[in-house]
Amino acid sequence: MDYLSYVKCFLKKSLADCRRQVLPEIRCSLCSCAKESGLVQTEKMSDSVRAVDRALEILMAFTATDYELSVAELLKRVDLSRPTLYRLLHTLEQSGFVISGGEPQKFRLGPSVAHLAHVWTSSLDVSALAQPIMRRIWEQTGETVALFVPQGAYRLCIAELPSVQPLSFKRGAGYQERILLGASGRAILAYAVNDANELKSYATGTPIDLTGYPDELAQIRKRGYAISKDELIEGAVAVAAPFFDGSGKVAGSIGVFGPSARLHAAQIETYGSLLLQEAEVLSKALGYVPSGLASK
Repeated sequence: MDYLSYVKCFLKKSLADCRRQVLPEIRCSLCSCAKESGLVQTEKMSDSVRAVDRALEILMAFTATDYELSVAELLKRVDLSRPTLYRLLHTLEQSGFVISGGEPQKFRLGPSVAHLAHVWTSSLDVSALAQPIMRRIWEQTGETVALFVPQGAYRLCIAELPSVQPLSFKRGAGYQERILLGASGRAILAYAVNDANELKSYATGTPIDLTGYPDELAQIRKRGYAISKDELIEGAVAVAAPFFDGSGKVAGSIGVFGPSARLHAAQIETYGSLLLQEAEVLSKALGYVPSGLASK
């Protein structure tokens, strides 16, 4: 074998050895790098999500009564270290979600929150939000279910699911009645009036006797829902619970209507509990935060 042939043979053998030994190591290294890169990306994404959660936690610490909070007060409400809190507050302030001022420095929600609130409230449709809730009540009771909103001294029915039973009571969407009359009206009134003079304003121009109203409204607030029997229609029973909007004000009521032959005492209590539960769901959909949860 001449020298040139020997070199070619050596090179072929070396190349084969390289492929057999080195390439698997390269592949292994590349896989490890890829895995490490993916892990880093996952960790970065996880950190970003965690930062968003923490920022939202800060924003939710503000309430209608505690609309200005110092760093010390925020630290009591969010589970964050002081440096992390300051860093997130700085980011939120740059984006207009919080503003600060005063001495000592206090923070409050900023114009970006107001913008989002405007967009959200503009898209709200109480009737549409209530449809699945009303459907659940209707399926569980088999009675007529109606949704009411206040309009001055009146209440207006904006949605109704009539009972399919032969003996039933229904008025239809668009029906209007004095807010002083009926369970669906007084369920709203109990949370709308603050004193006797305000109550009298709802009765202006009517012969309605308000003598027992303060006690009845207090009872409604204690129980959580209103009941009426044979009031507007002979033989009819109504049970209604209020729902609230994001500002904490009463926004309307959901009621169940049926004949006294079916709505006896035990049934009324069962329907009252059901209405309370579903009215709470609607309130939350409208942005209402119960006072007991607002500071948590």
